[in-house]
Amino acid sequence: MFFWFLALSFVLVALVFDSPALDYRMVMLGSVLPMVELLADGPWALHTLLAPLVVLVAVMLVTRGRRLARRRWLGLPIGLFLFLVLDGAWLRTDLFWWPAFGVDVASSDLPEFKPLATLITLEVIGLVVGAWAFRRYGLADRERLRLFATQGRLDRAQMGADRPRRHRRR
Repeated sequence: MFFWFLALSFVLVALVFDSPALDYRMVMLGSVLPMVELLADGPWALHTLLAPLVVLVAVMLVTRGRRLARRRWLGLPIGLFLFLVLDGAWLRTDLFWWPAFGVDVASSDLPEFKPLATLITLEVIGLVVGAWAFRRYGLADRERLRLFATQGRLDRAQMGADRPRRHRRR
């Protein structure tokens, strides 16, 4: 479910936060990072609520007084939180709330291993959402794509383009 996580995490954060300055690459990285546990015997810390909370606290402490660094790195815990939502990891309470109810994690398959038809359907949805986002945020434009690829940012003109602009008070 690689494209499912990448595309939906990017689109959800772009639509909710509506921030051209957030590093969306970090959001996307955070949304697929727990998949490294595929190499282990099963789900562990990255499939729990504890992992994104620890990363969030670490980012907040390490980037104290450095606003631009914080803006960049906050995408990582946001992506980790989105992984838990998009994967349905929160449905496995023993794993999701680890270690609140004991330190032993029951050995079982990762939530990513769903029936093949479900996996294919979710990947197709991810590809469709990714294609929509590519067009929606004007990433076919070479400069916009370069901005996204090098800095993880979106062109300000593309943010909230489908709704009226609000004036900020200063």
